[in-house]
Amino acid sequence: MDFRAAKPASHAPKVSHIRKGAVGIDFGTTNSSVALAGPDGQIQLVSFSFRGEAIPSFRSVLYLEQVKTASGMKRAHGYTGPQAIEHYLDAEEKGRLIQSLKSHLSSRTLTGTEIFGRRHRVEELVARIISDLRRHAEEQFGQEIRFATVGRPVRFVGADCEEDDDFAVSRLRDSFLAAGFEDVQFEMEPLGAAYAYESTLDHDELILIGDFGGGTSDFSLLRVGPGINRHGRQASDLLGNTGVGLAGDAFDARIVHKLVSPALGSNSEARSLNKILPAVPAWIYANLERWHYLSFLRTNNVREILKSAYARALEPEKIAALMAVIDGDLGYQLHQAVQQVKFELSRSEQAEFRFRDGGPHSSTVDLRIPVTRREFEEWIAEDLASIEHCVDSLLAVSGVSAQQVDCVFLTGGSSFVPAVRRIFASRFGTDRIRGGNEFTSVAYGLALRAAKF
Repeated sequence: MDFRAAKPASHAPKVSHIRKGAVGIDFGTTNSSVALAGPDGQIQLVSFSFRGEAIPSFRSVLYLEQVKTASGMKRAHGYTGPQAIEHYLDAEEKGRLIQSLKSHLSSRTLTGTEIFGRRHRVEELVARIISDLRRHAEEQFGQEIRFATVGRPVRFVGADCEEDDDFAVSRLRDSFLAAGFEDVQFEMEPLGAAYAYESTLDHDELILIGDFGGGTSDFSLLRVGPGINRHGRQASDLLGNTGVGLAGDAFDARIVHKLVSPALGSNSEARSLNKILPAVPAWIYANLERWHYLSFLRTNNVREILKSAYARALEPEKIAALMAVIDGDLGYQLHQAVQQVKFELSRSEQAEFRFRDGGPHSSTVDLRIPVTRREFEEWIAEDLASIEHCVDSLLAVSGVSAQQVDCVFLTGGSSFVPAVRRIFASRFGTDRIRGGNEFTSVAYGLALRAAKF
């Protein structure tokens, strides 16, 4: 059964032995979602509002700005999720938009950052987002929420070993406790998607789950179905987990590196003491590729570097465009443009990258660059190879052949990328690939899991 055709959440199959207030939370690198398993066994998803429109997911972002009070003093205000995006877009003088905090959890060296003269720990910033997620859920469900089943990737971004993953989980737990939770149970994110798919079945299956988030691609091989539930899930039903710390953000970074950065001067040169040298240091473009670092480029040091580069550059118009992107803190708009061209390339063999901003900057950024799906697939070839290796390793270690897998369930935004789907079609056949509810299936399944803890 195709999960796309499954009954809506309000008519979902009932789950026995429901625990009161069983909440599942998918705290993602890019988007987060929350679901509740009600006493009648039906699953409710929290809805959020963006520009007056109800949406099923919550952007995992934090926006901080300084507002002048009546006394003339400046006070810091913080916003998260859709509200953060709204305030960021509407602000004439941009504050700090912080994204992809989950990507930092495995790093022992990045403990925090300074914002408006105050040091903030990463756990504190994550807790701010989670606290608002909890508040939204409490308001919609009309009950206090202090316990949850929380998703975690098989392998966190930047983790090189199991100890790194354990460190990241510990920091994530601390963030939830700081956000007002009394206890959390962690579950692998692909297993959350598996439980969501399982709720649509009337028979048992051996399935492969592919969960493509913003920062990680995770895979699980397990047995699911009513028979498994009836007899009680055993550890042996999970045949294996694996993951790699790259997914949608990595694909986006390739687009920025290959398509956007050259238009902003990454290949430009400048004259210096009768020599021809790169106009701008490469590290600035490296940071440009990482969405959660873009705001960090708005420093006096970077401004001076770019002013000097502009004066010496052989293509000053490109440096001016780069300065406009950084000074205008246009990371969100640039991200949306990259997402749009990636979406168009998932539907068509060619597309045009379009990014224009006519805001109050020293110059207007106006980029229109044609790109083909073939070019994009060449750019992400190394990432695709890593994903292929993960899938093949999972099958090999589990001792399962592709022919034995009944269904492949793909979830997450990057599961729409044709080159990603081909990895699974070539091994399992298109008739065994399923998908649906790509941005909420993990939270849905985590709520089902929470009901049984």
